[in-house]
Formats: sequence, structure tokens, C-alpha cells
Amino acid sequence: MSAFSPTQNRSALRHGPAVVLLLLLSACASQKGVDLPDMHDWESRQAILGELDRWQFSGRIAVKAHDDGFNGKLRWRQDEDAFSATLSGPLGIGTVRIEGNGDGVQISDKDGVTTVLRDVEAELYYRYGWTIPVESLRYWVLGIPDPRVPAQTEFDELDRVRHLQQRGWSVEVGRYREAGGQQMPARLVATSNQTSVRMVIDKWIFREFVAPP
Repeated sequence: MSAFSPTQNRSALRHGPAVVLLLLLSACASQKGVDLPDMHDWESRQAILGELDRWQFSGRIAVKAHDDGFNGKLRWRQDEDAFSATLSGPLGIGTVRIEGNGDGVQISDKDGVTTVLRDVEAELYYRYGWTIPVESLRYWVLGIPDPRVPAQTEFDELDRVRHLQQRGWSVEVGRYREAGGQQMPARLVATSNQTSVRMVIDKWIFREFVAPP
């Protein structure tokens, strides 16, 4: 739960315990997020998650590409077409921030130098010797294929994605757990012919949901 700002504190003191309680509830609700609707089969799961565009997660990531790679932390925030991903850990290069929207993607290094990436995954590999599937990861972590690209998909006994192949990547969702009142991916592995990316999602927050028509 975040602390009050000085302005909030002064206002709360003037207006009494009721205002303090409202501020506390507001701060907690914003961090807890909202619950998702029931997803009882693949059709409803795909429709609901495909419309989900305001969410975030935090977790751990391990990337391996030949003799290069790293273990670290990953925070991802999605706001409609815009995303911000922060990779931190013993990279040897400090914290890396990748941001993008419908118009392009840029990367900022530990020194704050920002570079526009035209071929994101190829340029990450060229720079660091490893890459992550930035272009489709926003869908794969939700447990659905990227709707812009053909995919081969396999399901588990609960009608959830267990494995998919897309854009030269093979993605395994190894475990689901409750988040936002529904079963969401908690562990996944994405592999290509150059790179293996392992992710553990520790916390989901769904900030807003509008049901599809």
C-alpha cells in the first residue's frame, strides 16, 4: 500500500477519519486491481483476454542464448497499444527498459540512452546476444495466441492453452494459478532456434475491464 503524499496527509488531518479511510481504500483498490469475468471455455477465455488492454505483471525471467543470457526480474505494464517492460538483474548491462506503441519500439539502457528499434527481436540479439519475443509477448503471457499471426494451439483438460507455435517460437504454459478471480498463466517457456526464455509470473494486476460486445 503506498504512503500518502504530504498534501494528502494535511487534507486528511483537516477532514477527519472518514477521509483517511477513503484514501486508504482508494490506494489499496488501485493496487489490487479488478476481477475478471468468468472464463468457462476457450471461446470466452479468448474473447475476454483478447479485449484486455490495461494490466500489468511482475515476475522473474531467465534468458539463454548459446553462451549468453541472464536471470533477472521483469515488470510489464500494458495500456492499450502502449507497453513498458523493465528488465533488471545481473545483466552486466544494468537495467534495460523497452517501451513501445502502435508506432514503434525503443530501448533505454542504464545510462538513459534511448534507441529506436526497427526490428526489435533481431536488434536485441545483435546488441546483447539474446532476445525476447517482444512483439507477441503481451498475448502469450495472457495465455492466448497473437491474433495478428497464424498459430498452432494445443489445450489442456480445462480448455486453456498448454502449447502454441507462432512466429518461429514454441510456447509452453507450464502452470496456471488464480489471479483476478480466474486462472491465469504463472509459468511459461518460449523457445526459438536461438533463444530460450523462461518466465515466472508472481503477481498480476488487472486495472480495468470492459466486456466485449
